[in-house]
Amino acid sequence: MATEEGQTGNVFDTIHFNLTDEDAPLFRVPGVDPGITRINLPDGGEITPSTASSSSKDGGKETFVVFDETHLYNTPELRRMYATVTRNLRKRKRLAEPWYLETTTMFAPGQDSVAEKTYEEAEAIRDGRKKRGRARLMYDHRWGECKNLKDENELRDALIDAYGDAMEWMDLESLVDDFYDTRNDSADGRRYFLNSRTVASDAWMDPDAWALCRRAEEIATGDLITLGFDGSIRDDATALTACRVSDGHLMLLGCWEKPEGPEGEGWQVDRVSVDAAVSRAFDRFDVVGFYADPPHWQDYVDRWTADFGENLQVRATQARPLEYWTNRPTAMEAALDRFMEAVDDKALSHAESLDPDEPSSCLRLGATLSRHVKNARRRPMARNHLGIGKEHAKSPKKIDAAMSAVLAYECRADAVAAGITKRKKRSRRLVAF
Repeated sequence: MATEEGQTGNVFDTIHFNLTDEDAPLFRVPGVDPGITRINLPDGGEITPSTASSSSKDGGKETFVVFDETHLYNTPELRRMYATVTRNLRKRKRLAEPWYLETTTMFAPGQDSVAEKTYEEAEAIRDGRKKRGRARLMYDHRWGECKNLKDENELRDALIDAYGDAMEWMDLESLVDDFYDTRNDSADGRRYFLNSRTVASDAWMDPDAWALCRRAEEIATGDLITLGFDGSIRDDATALTACRVSDGHLMLLGCWEKPEGPEGEGWQVDRVSVDAAVSRAFDRFDVVGFYADPPHWQDYVDRWTADFGENLQVRATQARPLEYWTNRPTAMEAALDRFMEAVDDKALSHAESLDPDEPSSCLRLGATLSRHVKNARRRPMARNHLGIGKEHAKSPKKIDAAMSAVLAYECRADAVAAGITKRKKRSRRLVAF
């Protein structure tokens, strides 16, 4: 399968060559009739190239399909073709052992291509967001990682990593020259030659800069911290993040996110679980400040204020120590700028495991924080200020953990400015009865 007839040759011509070249092992397979447009197999099977412009594929009897260059499957017609053919495969008897293979260049973010959707499916499985069903997807992504394109040696190593054995017939220096050609977009070079995921033009965070701040370390029990909270009820996520005052190390303590698929229908956040997580944070750590965005959670913010507000040394306001409204353009833009500068200067870090199988729940939650940070887009606020938001209002790609991290870090900045950097020594008093 491909977007047009010429492109189907990428796969079909290779098969044809392997069946007709005398030096190829498949040349000796008996009963095969390899034609230019169709290959007839023994017992009635056939191999054919096909595109979206072909006749309706509903009810087809395919047993194996190659979808080539699925980053180009970004139109309604091509997405329908993909959906129809994969549905045909699922209708086949188990005896036929149906399966399919997608081969693609890295997708352009935001085009909603089949390749992008498959990438997101793999992420959902890896992060444990698919609560039901079997994970029947093998996702193999080889890319070259280059933090600094100005470093030619680093770029060469990344290209060799990306191409693997194929570098044997590539001109490495020509690829390097392409990156330094001022007529070319370096983001396109990362995507096409390094096979690396790029970011949308309005992305808030540089993913490479964020990755450099990753540290597989949890905040220890008893550490001096600040908290940030951003909540919703149904469609968006609810998140609670801690920030260590001493060094700005961030750790996502909890994220309640609408599950993928049918399980998400009618879903609402478990408010009791969120409330319990806040209480655990105050029990486990020495919390000096807590900034919470009140919408949808005003009653709980009031209760947390009554339970914990008196002992907080950092206060959003004297009367309302927890309430940090994120709809204030000037204050929010300043908080976002501070966070971005800290990432660029590596003045903060975030708890995330380098090993996807890391058993620690807190380190696994770090992948959720990173996903939300990368989902965030720059969005205008009132009076010519810039904030962050989702890619569009109904997007399933959440950013709430990113917002909670910004609030936690802003609260930490206020603690540092106030000179609150060490735990208070608890006085011991002898009480006589």
